[in-house]
Amino acid sequence: MASNPPRFLQLADVAEILATSSAQVYALVRRGDLPAIKIGGRGQWRVEVSELESYIQRLYKDTAKFVSMHPYVEGASAAIDD
Repeated sequence: MASNPPRFLQLADVAEILATSSAQVYALVRRGDLPAIKIGGRGQWRVEVSELESYIQRLYKDTAKFVSMHPYVEGASAAIDD
């Protein structure tokens, strides 16, 4: 019997998917950039898979807009990773 994929992810799982730290994901959630819910008596955060996908799609759109407004110039120095 095949199991269904999970509906919700822990912040550590989101961090792994985004190749970033759990602290960065927590900051995204606390700022409201990445919608999440807080569950249970200990208040653990969960991110719905569909919300993560929507967030990623927004980032692609934002990046495309940034690139169109800031065209690549040969020889210009730029930060590759934050």
